[in-house]
Amino acid sequence: MADLIPADALELLACPEDKSALTLAPADQVEAINAAIASGKLQNRAGEAVSEAIQGALVRADGTYLYLIRDFPILLVDEGIAASQLA
Repeated sequence: MADLIPADALELLACPEDKSALTLAPADQVEAINAAIASGKLQNRAGEAVSEAIQGALVRADGTYLYLIRDFPILLVDEGIAASQLA
């Protein structure tokens, strides 16, 4: 996961909603996200089903939202995923 986004680039990224820092999701959280996607249980903030597996995710500082990484980070508010869906 650490190679997904270089540390210096990660420092430049921020949550598109509240501008807080983002950190890379740990591998077990990425696995849980991909399992939820595979089971058809994951929706983004716009209410659309998420159907494509991810390579990684960025977690907002307060842990409430995640932004998915597919080749590059998708930092759009409506594309965010509520972390509560993974509980």
